[in-house]
Amino acid sequence: MKFEGIYTPAITPLQDNGNIDFAAFAEVLEYLIDAKVHGIIIGGSTGEYYAHSLSERIELIKKAKDVIGGKLPLVVGTGSIRTEESVELAKAAKAVGADAVLIGTPPYALPDEEENARHALAVDRAADLPVMLYNYPGRMNMTMGEHFFQTVTTHSKNFVAIKESSGSTMQLHLLACRFPDIQLSCGWDDMALEFFAWGATSWVCAGSNFLPQEHIALYEACVLEKDFDKGRRIMQAMMPLMDFLEAAGKFVQSIKYGCQLAGLVTGGVRLPLLALNEQQQEELAQIIKTLKHETSLITGQA
Repeated sequence: MKFEGIYTPAITPLQDNGNIDFAAFAEVLEYLIDAKVHGIIIGGSTGEYYAHSLSERIELIKKAKDVIGGKLPLVVGTGSIRTEESVELAKAAKAVGADAVLIGTPPYALPDEEENARHALAVDRAADLPVMLYNYPGRMNMTMGEHFFQTVTTHSKNFVAIKESSGSTMQLHLLACRFPDIQLSCGWDDMALEFFAWGATSWVCAGSNFLPQEHIALYEACVLEKDFDKGRRIMQAMMPLMDFLEAAGKFVQSIKYGCQLAGLVTGGVRLPLLALNEQQQEELAQIIKTLKHETSLITGQA
């Protein structure tokens, strides 16, 4: 499987009582399909998987496949503390005919690279689908390193891509130079330009939930047009958003509020998270307005 373009880690809307709003979830997916993103990931960090029960996650997998069908690639997140639960999610992904699974490091357990590789291989055996790895030490506190990559790729041909979210240029260089058969996907937004320069052909970006065209524009400039001057200008226009998402300390809340501004039903976030305050909402709304205007001038869509 070739991972190319913008892969959106979809949000999970909630009802007023805190239950998952499956109708609004379907509308989010339809919105992304209409926006012509290149793939959709469910059950990722942006989807608040950590706040969902196993049964809720399996229902989301089924609903996503019902809505997406074969219109776009569907990637199912399998992140969990327990390997057994990740395996169940992998089986559910396989059962509905998902196109790939996303496998990350189990949080809190702090597995070493050998243990982490055994976890990934167990999930892979359950799914037998193309795998996009997910390296996010900021959340998991462990890094997928050279031994991990050598182990999983030696034992299975399914490990074809990685969402690299360490923010480390050293890690980016390791993957690009030592493991060229693992397709690079940008998972650290303010390094998108660097990823594309090092051969990445996809970008897993939460902001594409509500700014799909702007994220697609950067991908097209760098990967399809090979115009990095244009890419840098788009990236410069996007930096205030990226800075806000990281500095505010309310990443999922910000993504959901951006979706609300785009006209989608989001229903807030699950505890223990809390929504943006009024000042943060106003700041984000202005950032989005400016970003859209500046990007439209660069791409000639004004």
